Amino acid sequence: MSTVANIVPFKSGGHIIETACRSLAVAASGLHALEARFSERDFAATFLRLAGMVMNVRGRVIVTGIGKSGIVARKMTATLTSTGTPAIFLHPADAGHGDLGMVTPADLVLMLSHSGESTELGPIIQYCKRFAIPLAAMTAQPDSTVAQAADICILMPPVREACPNSLAPTTSTTVQMAFGDALAVSLMEMRGFSADDFHKFHPNGSLGAQLVKVRELMASGDDVPKVREDATLLEATIEMTRGRLGGTAIVDSRDRLIGVFTDGDLRRSLTAGQELTTSIGQFMTTTPLSVGPDELASEALRRMHDSSVMLFFVCEEERLVGAVHMHDLLEAGVA
Repeated sequence: MSTVANIVPFKSGGHIIETACRSLAVAASGLHALEARFSERDFAATFLRLAGMVMNVRGRVIVTGIGKSGIVARKMTATLTSTGTPAIFLHPADAGHGDLGMVTPADLVLMLSHSGESTELGPIIQYCKRFAIPLAAMTAQPDSTVAQAADICILMPPVREACPNSLAPTTSTTVQMAFGDALAVSLMEMRGFSADDFHKFHPNGSLGAQLVKVRELMASGDDVPKVREDATLLEATIEMTRGRLGGTAIVDSRDRLIGVFTDGDLRRSLTAGQELTTSIGQFMTTTPLSVGPDELASEALRRMHDSSVMLFFVCEEERLVGAVHMHDLLEAGVA
């Protein structure tokens, strides 16, 4: 049971908020210090050299670190992998128990250590030296063991930890994380990594849904309702009912989309007492909205909302190739 002497006096809510804001301000100052480093010629040159090494590596980027730096290294590995750079995380504790065997001369080791003196990293450094494996380091101590052993060293700016005791890694890990993101984004631009590439690595979940293309969700072939421009109102109605999309495309002899006939158009024509043998040309919308098969489904959904329609026909080089309904997009998780 706690004694009165062990209970920390409760501070006011205003004081706690002030502490939280001060922590964020300290973190922001660290990020500004990192950004300022890029204006230094030597630092910028080292960054470009590191990016070039990663681009040209024949194997993988082996990211490693211990403690809080190890957690950042895991996140950096995940970001690199998902943005087109093959990378794996190597835990220093496992390295000396067989996992060093996964590291080859074709790889690049990226070592994170704020102090540069973590003893657990020693076996990895020795292995890199023995087998001539390129070693890049991120540290804040230029005279440290890690910095001196590295083939290329990213010297992080000295920062003040947000921890009131200046002990818990806070600002320093924030800066490490930000540098990893900056490196990954730079590599994406160097590779010309596109949204399509991103979707290949993120096929599942809500993020993948936003990157799905229309062609992946559209109806095609015989599932696309369509009639020729000389069809009757009855024929268009039958085809619209068969397709169950709430509309049918009107095409010319070359299968080019020239109009759309929807269930709304049908109701208006019947209300006006039109004969079912009347040409569909009198009732169709002659300025049909369409979408390309390689457009993002999320963009198609936005356009549907903006135009207050539920159905788009899909055209490629003016020819009708498919149809996509709002319900199909929503069911696929597009939002």
